[in-house]
Amino acid sequence: MKKRGIMRTSPLRGPGITALTIGAVVTLAACSSGAGTGSAAPAASDSPSAAPGPRVAVAYEGGVVVLDGETLEPVADFDSEEFIRLNPAGDDRHVLVTMSEGFQVLDTAAGTEAEPELTDLVFPADTPGHVVPHAGKTILYADGTSDTTLFDTADLAASDALPDVETIAGVEAHHGVSIVLEDGTFLTTVGNADGRNGIVARTAAGDVIAETDQCPGVHGEGTAEDEIVVFGCENGALIYADGEIVKLDSPDQPYGRIGNAFTTETSPLVLMDYNNDPDAEGYLLDAVTVVDTEARTLEVIPMPEGAEYTFRDLARGPGDLGYVLASDGSIHVLDPAAGAFVDEFPVIDAWEGPAQWQDPHPAIRVSGEIAYVTEPAANAVHAVDLTTGEIVATGELEVTPNELAIAAG
Repeated sequence: MKKRGIMRTSPLRGPGITALTIGAVVTLAACSSGAGTGSAAPAASDSPSAAPGPRVAVAYEGGVVVLDGETLEPVADFDSEEFIRLNPAGDDRHVLVTMSEGFQVLDTAAGTEAEPELTDLVFPADTPGHVVPHAGKTILYADGTSDTTLFDTADLAASDALPDVETIAGVEAHHGVSIVLEDGTFLTTVGNADGRNGIVARTAAGDVIAETDQCPGVHGEGTAEDEIVVFGCENGALIYADGEIVKLDSPDQPYGRIGNAFTTETSPLVLMDYNNDPDAEGYLLDAVTVVDTEARTLEVIPMPEGAEYTFRDLARGPGDLGYVLASDGSIHVLDPAAGAFVDEFPVIDAWEGPAQWQDPHPAIRVSGEIAYVTEPAANAVHAVDLTTGEIVATGELEVTPNELAIAAG
């Protein structure tokens, strides 16, 4: 474990389902960059002690640092693998770190008097993929088996061991995602090593409710108002509601790819990405999609001129508006109901798209009225008040930030 300075400058049962109880701690395997001990870094002399409040977890090459969400000063810093991904666990305290052995539990201690800890607890997974917190459950997907693991989110903080889990066995391995609705309905993607083509909805007993194979390249999931679920396709989007699946077509055919969804529980409108060029070089995109889950419509909206983004740069925030951190350095504010961009907040310097999607490039995550924005070129993280556009805090790091996750406390 290392310490680096940061300076502040401003129940599913049925066919194919087995119940597991994991009582033993899974020991974190060593990695090329050196596995962390799991203990918190001592607070620096100019750093606050752990206290209730939001926390920001920031991944960098070989580690993860936890910041105070208000001051962006360091709280703890941990060794990890060379490349990791960060996923909110759904309890406003823990973050699940995607690493080689599975999903490792990072306790940010947000909202408590405890010290942060990169624990030795790992939910094992063969090629760990998406994490979806919903309706009091946290759902983990393993791409290498297509197995879905779920547990009660609140149980994560209940003991020093992994919580009891349930595993829904997959059929054919693929890069996918699953979600369990409040009534126990299980939604999961369908695919194999050659590709992905749709979803299936099953009851808690395992019976098929609805299914489709008309969603090539299915990717990304989000739950909007009234628990209506959307998925992206290479030629449109799927809507699941009341036991039925509806397909919406992109205006560009045969390729108008949607791959990520950004939802709120208080709006039927879903912000999604959009790409109509399968041969495009790089990862920058110049249009977004708004799916209306009530009207069953799909609209593609061009970005402002000179403004592009990647999958890390979309978020929802105050007023159920959309917020896009663009390559011109500004957060562009989208009114999804009007289908138009209505404001712009300059935040960071202009930037170019990454050579590989894993490479550090600016990202945005929102908690309440505050957006947290990374600026890898400056080794910095900024907190932005989305009601005013004002930068309210900046943390300068000695490492280059990559992904981030927020624990609201």
